[in-house]
Amino acid sequence: MSTITLTSADFGQAVTKDGILLVDFWAEWCGPCKQFGPIYEAASEAHPDITFGKVDTEDQQELAGAAGITSIPTLMVFREGVLVFSQPGALPAPALEQVIEGAKNLDMVEVHKQVAEQQAAAEAGEAPAEHSH
Repeated sequence: MSTITLTSADFGQAVTKDGILLVDFWAEWCGPCKQFGPIYEAASEAHPDITFGKVDTEDQQELAGAAGITSIPTLMVFREGVLVFSQPGALPAPALEQVIEGAKNLDMVEVHKQVAEQQAAAEAGEAPAEHSH
């Protein structure tokens, strides 16, 4: 099996690793998730250079909540720690292939520059105050 199960314990580490990480948020009771599963698995075998993770939203409710998952399946793609794609719904194989190729072809220098600019703008503007617990 080429997919890995992700939990809140290892999700952060998986996201920040170099390379590309796809994450399928799913649940056992979800029909579209079951349809998407074999497509996702096949893609994971076709792209051994990419990490394919799965998050069971029933088992990992806190992680799904932190990721803002409101509908499943939801596919997220991270590259070098940056969320570069997020979309709910089961994708057909050709669409999943397009997402993977898009992630591979990103200019990450430009992406990191945009992220830095967004962070700088947020810090200069109305950054939310941090509350201590």
